[in-house]
Amino acid sequence: MSRRYRILFAISDTGGGHRSGAAALHAALLQHPHTQGFEYNTIDMITSTGLPLLRNAPGLYDDLSTRWLPLFNLLFQLTNGRRRIDTISQIAYVSAQRNIHRTIESYKPDLIVSVHPLANRFIGHARRTYNMPFRFITVVTDLVSLHTAWGDLDADLCIAPTYEAVDLLIKQGMPAENVVYAGFPVHPKFTACTLTVDEARAHTGLDSARYTLLLTAGGVGSGRLRELVVALHNTHPAAQLLVVTGRNASLRAELQRLALPAHVHIYGFVDNMEQLMAASDVVVTKAGPGTLMEALVMRRPVIITEAVGIQERGNIDFVLQRGLGEYSQRIPDIVAAVTKLADPAVRATMAARLSDAVPRDGAQRIADIILEQLAIDPPVIRKHPLILAALPHWLRRQHVGDESRKRLRILNARVIESLRRHGGLSVNWPRRSQRRVRKNTPDRN
Repeated sequence: MSRRYRILFAISDTGGGHRSGAAALHAALLQHPHTQGFEYNTIDMITSTGLPLLRNAPGLYDDLSTRWLPLFNLLFQLTNGRRRIDTISQIAYVSAQRNIHRTIESYKPDLIVSVHPLANRFIGHARRTYNMPFRFITVVTDLVSLHTAWGDLDADLCIAPTYEAVDLLIKQGMPAENVVYAGFPVHPKFTACTLTVDEARAHTGLDSARYTLLLTAGGVGSGRLRELVVALHNTHPAAQLLVVTGRNASLRAELQRLALPAHVHIYGFVDNMEQLMAASDVVVTKAGPGTLMEALVMRRPVIITEAVGIQERGNIDFVLQRGLGEYSQRIPDIVAAVTKLADPAVRATMAARLSDAVPRDGAQRIADIILEQLAIDPPVIRKHPLILAALPHWLRRQHVGDESRKRLRILNARVIESLRRHGGLSVNWPRRSQRRVRKNTPDRN
């Protein structure tokens, strides 16, 4: 390809999986022989809307997925329907369309690759409203329990990571011809890592003879990781533990103060996860698709400790039904699962199942599809005003006036205020918005 194409990855930092998925695709494209001179950009499409709730999405997600997980699951269920998510997205788009159009137009992309479900409809609406000349595909980064937001009818193609996801997308209304199975976008460095266990341990300075476990902080939550490390060391004092705390410096310091033996290794943020996985016998992680699929691509048995949100629950079934690992929530049960997998024969049986459980080259497959999409002209979009019967009458006009915008700002601010009063969610907005809420809220006394 001689043309200088521009590719825009649309994400949101609500969890690490969406950005890492985009990074994996970016890396795969950079390695492709026909992508010289391409331009790549990554944007947080959700925060770029500028809407009060959405512009704080990363912080709001952190609170909902930890302190307010039941509320997170309730919101998933309440919005998980095509008509419901279409209505909600269009209401938000009416208020944010200028910001969305301005953001996309500033990059002038030839192709937008969305790796976040809530970004999809904003992109599709903007392309249709402003007749923007780009192609648009979605790359699903949940494995089984998909929200209907993933399947956007305006997308030219929807790429699914599992056959279960393909079936569900079609069941939710996506045309079968617009859904493609390609595997999960795991970073190519995991595929390229061909180190044997002994080679990986020698390369990372680890003992080559010990039963080795890799634990991630996300796998058990920072609050339980200390307890799990102590329990595993007491039960398996000879086991080599590789504990990755990520960017949680206080957790790393707390574990280091335990003064455990030298074969218990405490890491902070690492950029050689593929080498640590290659050096491990078992990976202990939560049901998040990113680390889970990295472990499966490295053909390592997994012990899943929890699912953060409804969208991760199907990942547990994905592993258990294929016999690729264990699922245990309580620390004594996790220790029992570790004991079970200490038997080389049990691990060898799982390794045989892992040999072809998931594609190792998902990112490369998707990169090939991206190049195919770039070779196709953008669809001809008939521009029309966004009209929805479910919208309030004051939002049904193509051009939303100042009074309509004022009502939307007040509504969003009231929702935030309600969340803050019932749990202290870490979402802030200017004092001017707070005064507006107080001014327009009737006195109940």
